[in-house]
This record gives sequence, structure tokens and C-alpha cells, in this order.
Amino acid sequence: MIPFRHDHVGSFLRPADLTQAREQYKSGELTHEALRAVEDREIIRIIEKQKENGVLAVTDGELRRSWWHFDFLGGLDGVELYEQIDGPKFHNMQTRKGGIRVVGKVDFSAHPFLEDFKFVQKHAGGAVAKQTIPSPNMLLYRLENGANVYTDREAFLQDTIAAYQKAIQAFYDAGCRYLQLDDTAWADLFSEAGHDKLRAKGLEPAEELKTMQRMINESLAHKPADLVVTMHICRGNYKSNFFSTGGYDYASEVIFGGLDVDGLFLEFDDERSGSFESLKHVNRKDLKIVLGLLTSKTGQLENKEQIKARIAEAATYVPLEQLCLSPQCGFSSTEEGNILTEEQQWRKLRYVKEIAEEVWQ
Repeated sequence: MIPFRHDHVGSFLRPADLTQAREQYKSGELTHEALRAVEDREIIRIIEKQKENGVLAVTDGELRRSWWHFDFLGGLDGVELYEQIDGPKFHNMQTRKGGIRVVGKVDFSAHPFLEDFKFVQKHAGGAVAKQTIPSPNMLLYRLENGANVYTDREAFLQDTIAAYQKAIQAFYDAGCRYLQLDDTAWADLFSEAGHDKLRAKGLEPAEELKTMQRMINESLAHKPADLVVTMHICRGNYKSNFFSTGGYDYASEVIFGGLDVDGLFLEFDDERSGSFESLKHVNRKDLKIVLGLLTSKTGQLENKEQIKARIAEAATYVPLEQLCLSPQCGFSSTEEGNILTEEQQWRKLRYVKEIAEEVWQ
């Protein structure tokens, strides 16, 4: 059943030949078709590696993307990638330049990610083909200078919701049955620093909590019954560094009791993520909670007995049969990747599977 007892968030380290091909494409030494051929070859390899290492839901590793979110958002109608600005600032680190801006009415028509998904599905074999996209909240909260094309924020919200409804249906029509919304916007609610950042934009945290909930639920309002939609809530992942800190408490009633998703991938790998107590707000027996107890930021393997003890602790709030296990994030949310080797990446996934099989025998 999706999500699986042992699952993963979706992104993988970029192989060296793909990184080289990207640089050659940027410098004009390589055509788009030649770059695409390298991507195709590496995606087929990464799908096979996932299956070899016990992964049940395979992705393309986000190998065609530069950023986990901007590439998809920049492909929406009325939105464009914008490289002349500083990227998001992380803890002790500034990301490279890049962002998005609205230049027209937001909508969804044709999108390259649809063909990208079909490619994964074609090569998935007996595995489930999983598609990851940023949540609609990412368009709202990661825009440069806001949606200045829109004088009415409500119109912007409605157009974004409508675009996502179309996107979800389009992926379904392409054959997708496992869709994951990736969302770091919630992290702005997890700390006073995040609240201050929202207020600096003229936004009130309590109202934005309602807005974030609305964006998810209304985007999923017409979701086909046999499409499983999960959401990954993250505090940032760039070169093994993080974006924000704080537990789920402020938003926990909405996240665990008020979202119409089928499952939640949650960071619980260190003290920045808070305690399991927020899970007391889970009020549905059909909601799967995927515990991100192993970090994707380093290759070191966690203590198995400690991981099992933490699963048992979480099970005091949510029944064990509703819990699953995964790394807390992807291994390469941007093309730079985290600070570990590819073999450490696969070893981590094998370890997740090993622990899960011992816990849910």
C-alpha cells in the first residue's frame, strides 16, 4: 500500500557525467537533444539501482531538474524562472542565484514534467512510478516580490488552485497513481523567526496557516479516488544544510488533522524537528505517517535500536500500522547534492528497508 513501509522522498545525487553534460549544455557545447540522451541513460540506470536496493516506488531522481521546486513552477503558464536574484538563504550558507516570478495569469496547460513522468513509468518495470512536484504553497511563498501581476491576492490564490487541479488531473491522465507534493512553506510557521519573516511581508501567521491549508485541500478537491497523494514537509536541504528550524506544534492541528492528503512524509531526524507529541492531532485511521528518522544529509548510518525505539515512541501517538519509515528528505534537492557518496545513498535506503522489515514483520 502506498506510501510503502519503507519509502523515500524522491531525489538522488547527480552522476558526474550528467553534471558535466549540463555544464556543456550551458556553454553551448552540447545540444538539448544530446543532454536529454544523457539524462535518459542516467534515469534508466537510477531506476534500476532503486529496484536493486529494494525501493518499491521509483522516481527519476529529479535528474532533469536544477532545483526541486523552481523547475516545475517555472513551467506553469504565467510563471518564469528568474536567475538575476539571490536564491534562498540557508543556515550559514547562501544558495546560488535563482528564483521565480509571475509574468501573467497563472495556469496549467502543457508541461514538460508530464513527458518526464511517462518516461519513468515506461521504465519502472514492476515498480510503482512516483511523481514529485512542489506544492501550490511554494508558488505563493517563494515568489520574488510577490505576484505583482495580480492586484488581487484572492484572484492569485484561485488561479493557482485551478492550475494545480489541472496539473493533478493531467498527471493522473498520464498514468500517475502516486503523486507527492513537496512543501517547505510550512516551515515558516515552525519558529518565531519564521513568523517574523511572514510579518515582514505583511502576512499574519495565523491567517497564512489557513491559506496553506486551503491551497492543499482545494487543489485536491477533485482528486481521482485511486490517486494517492502524499506531502513532504521539509525544513530545507541544500548541500547537506538546512533552511529553518522548529517543531510542528504551531501548525500541528492543521497538518495532522486538517489536510486532505493520504500520507505525510515528515522530518524527525534531529532536534530541529521537535517531538512526536504533535502527532496526537492525527484524527484519521487512513492517514499514513512516514517518519523521516534517518538523515539524507550524511552517509553515516544511524543506530538501528535507537531508530526502532523512536518508531515505538511515535506509535504511542499513532498506531504502528499507520506508520512508515524513510530518510527525512531527498539526497539531492538541488543539482549540487548532499555531502555523501552514491554508495552511501544506496546503503541508507537498504538500511531503511532492513529496519522496516524488522519492525513490520
